[in-house]
Amino acid sequence: MIFFKTPAVFPLRKLLHKFCLAFQAPIKATCEGILCKTGFPEDIYNAVISRGLDEGQRLLNVGFRSCDEKRKVQFESSEPADFRVGEDGVVYAARSFQLSSDPTEFIVYAQDKETQQQWQVVVKLSIEPTFAEHSEKDEKKIEEIVFPRQQSKHSSHLQRQKRDWVIPPINLPENSRGPFPQELVRIRSDRDKSLSLRYSVTGPGADQPPTGIFIINPISGQLSVTKPLDREQIASFHLRAHAVDVNGNQVENPIDIVINVIDMNDNRPEFLHQVWNGTVPEGSKPGTYVMTVTAIDADDPNALNGMLRYRILSQAPSTPSPSMFTINNETGDIITVAAGLDREKVQQYTLIIQATDMEGNPTYGLSNTATAVITVTDVNDSPPEFTFMTFYGEVPENRVDVIVANLTVTDKDQPHTPAWNALYRMTGGDPTGRFTILTDPHSNDGLVTVVKPIDFETNRMFVLTVAAENQVPLAKGIHHPPQSTATVSITVIDVNESPYFVPNPKLIRQEEGLPADNMLTTFTAQDPDRYMQQTALRYSKLSDPANWLKIDPISGQITTIAVLDRESQYVENNMYNATFLASDNGIPPMSGTGTLQIYLLDINDNAPQVHPQEATTCETLQPNATNITATDRDIDPNAGPFAFELPETPPSIKRNWTIIRISGDHAQLSLRIRFLEAGIYDVPIIITDSGNPPKSSTSILKVKVCQCDINGDCTDVDRIVGAGLGTGAIIAILLCIIILLVLVLMFVVWMKRRDKERQAKQLLIDPEDDVRDNILKYDEEGGGEEDQDYDLSQLQQPDTIEPDAIKPVGIRRLDERPIHAEPQYPVRSAAPHPGDIGDFINEGLKAADNDPTAPPYDSLLVFDYEGSGSTAGSLSSLNSSSSGGEQDYDYLNDWGPRFKKLADMYGGGDD
Repeated sequence: MIFFKTPAVFPLRKLLHKFCLAFQAPIKATCEGILCKTGFPEDIYNAVISRGLDEGQRLLNVGFRSCDEKRKVQFESSEPADFRVGEDGVVYAARSFQLSSDPTEFIVYAQDKETQQQWQVVVKLSIEPTFAEHSEKDEKKIEEIVFPRQQSKHSSHLQRQKRDWVIPPINLPENSRGPFPQELVRIRSDRDKSLSLRYSVTGPGADQPPTGIFIINPISGQLSVTKPLDREQIASFHLRAHAVDVNGNQVENPIDIVINVIDMNDNRPEFLHQVWNGTVPEGSKPGTYVMTVTAIDADDPNALNGMLRYRILSQAPSTPSPSMFTINNETGDIITVAAGLDREKVQQYTLIIQATDMEGNPTYGLSNTATAVITVTDVNDSPPEFTFMTFYGEVPENRVDVIVANLTVTDKDQPHTPAWNALYRMTGGDPTGRFTILTDPHSNDGLVTVVKPIDFETNRMFVLTVAAENQVPLAKGIHHPPQSTATVSITVIDVNESPYFVPNPKLIRQEEGLPADNMLTTFTAQDPDRYMQQTALRYSKLSDPANWLKIDPISGQITTIAVLDRESQYVENNMYNATFLASDNGIPPMSGTGTLQIYLLDINDNAPQVHPQEATTCETLQPNATNITATDRDIDPNAGPFAFELPETPPSIKRNWTIIRISGDHAQLSLRIRFLEAGIYDVPIIITDSGNPPKSSTSILKVKVCQCDINGDCTDVDRIVGAGLGTGAIIAILLCIIILLVLVLMFVVWMKRRDKERQAKQLLIDPEDDVRDNILKYDEEGGGEEDQDYDLSQLQQPDTIEPDAIKPVGIRRLDERPIHAEPQYPVRSAAPHPGDIGDFINEGLKAADNDPTAPPYDSLLVFDYEGSGSTAGSLSSLNSSSSGGEQDYDYLNDWGPRFKKLADMYGGGDD
């Protein structure tokens, strides 16, 4: 039983408390100073805990008291490596470790962050008794927990009552069978003798989720558990017990109750994977690490229920030893323990691994199994071996990229791995590097291939020495056997080869101008086939761009059939190339080509010429110089420097012109006289080269003499060009002029004929019946009369215009001016004086500017309107009396005989 005895100071403290409540306002500060004191309420805190501690496990609360709510206190432990203190004063385990059997003691410090004031308290931890001891006590008597005593007044100040221990945790085994509810402990206050108290508990498991696990009798304070607990879900419960009176007033300070759920071995170990895969190289030594298997147990890992041990139950296959592997019973590491791992014999091992809790106790521990599959990986412990010691092959001469032999090997290593892939190298028999050996990636065979042509006349057989090895070196202690080396015998087959010219190309030097039927050289070929029976070679011409040469088909003698000309278009850089063919009569017949290069030496066979052949100069002496250049198709020394001179005849050439050489290839032609009439002149110039013997020619330079400005530029080039036109150009111009004149004449004749036809038609009509002059022309499709508002009455003679006021009503045209005040236009007299015309026009212009109804342009003769409103009416109503019946048309008689008919039809005197 756990009791907290009530100290003697308690009645005094209660009395002071009632006194302060009665005089709250006046002496509140005094009461707070008497009842509250900052620091730890106890000098020593005791706690009973289990032996094994987990990192972060809550141990106890030191319960520091601060009278100033603004005070900030920082807690520290004297053993920070093992224990730490939270900001709320709760002590936690800083790491996972096992407590010794002796009580553990350390100090907790509290320091004010502002004033640096420090307090300390001693914490003692004791190991809880075993579960069996608790069970015996539970059977005997229910433990009783009494609320701590309160402080009392002594010597005019509060004195803290020392307490040697705190409430130890309650240990409750998981999966208890009951009966439920099962009583755990009784909560009691020593004030229940004088007061009627009510007890309650709060916290997770009571009034917080998961609720209803723990209940308390409010009258007796009996704390009970209502169902079995599961440590794997909640390992401990932290409750707080309360004692209040019937009015709900707190009678005691709440106390913390920790209920630890004691682990039971109710969970089997579980492997993280049911099948584990690992690898180990073959030939590994004992002690080689292979893999690690891991299992977990939901039970307490710090207790026997969660302590696992591993072992190997079986190994398949059991060769070469039934115990090739072992496992670390604590860590699950699998290592080799025997030698003899050979992939070529056993490629994979299957192990059954068992994990057992209770430290592997086969009687009480729970077990589970998993499978470990260990693959033996290949190492290069088997060298490649040839299937034959000698291989044979053959190849035609002069053939390349031909496979002549196929080398086969065997290798026991894993196919298509670096330890199996073969590499071949030649160790002898091929000093010139005519063969290479490639590896077939699928079959691993060696393919002997020819990479350089082989001449049968030089080598008829090759014997190669070949070695085979892998891409990776052999394992230590293993050497290549004799079977890793073989020989390859290759026979060369003779074939008909092409003849070849010697030398090719062949270069000869020859002067140009060599006439036809002259022998140049002999160009022959050789046949490399010395062991074949065949006739002599025959020759033919394959390419001769200028057709200068021919070759004798038997002897190969080359002669000319035309003159060799270095200046030919087929000669480039003095070199002429011709190609010839040599053929044998083998099976099949073969042929070879050869090139003959003729380097042509220049001779002086071309006379120099003037360039350009036209020039322009001024008709005056200054400026009149013209630069000319001499060109020669020959080359040095048969070309420049050149000599320039003018001929003696005609005499006018030297009289009018002079020439001066300014360099080896250039000369300057200029006037000798002060003035020469503009025109085109042909000036002969004699040019002589430097050949031996020299060659000269007379070139005609066409000089255009023209009038020049101060800058020396011609100003009458067009006239000179026209004067210098040839006969053909002049004839063409004359023909164009004649054709143009003929066309103009034909057009004039056609116009006159058309005028005569029109006059003849007019004579067929009676002049009195001819009304064409009285009909308005409407064949010009304009914008219409309605969109152009102007006065058509201006078409009448000025002195015959009638005022608008006297016109009959109802016959006004739409295009007439409205009846309102208008500007007065001047009336020109019948016979005006010529000097009055300007005044008349100016007065009319002023009147038009002031007329708001005048059109926006100065033309009154507009006939492009064909709308309604014309006073003439429609031609279809000429016989109608409803239109224009009141109009007076007698004035038409004054318009001449052509309007007489209209006057008779519409006049007032004739119906």
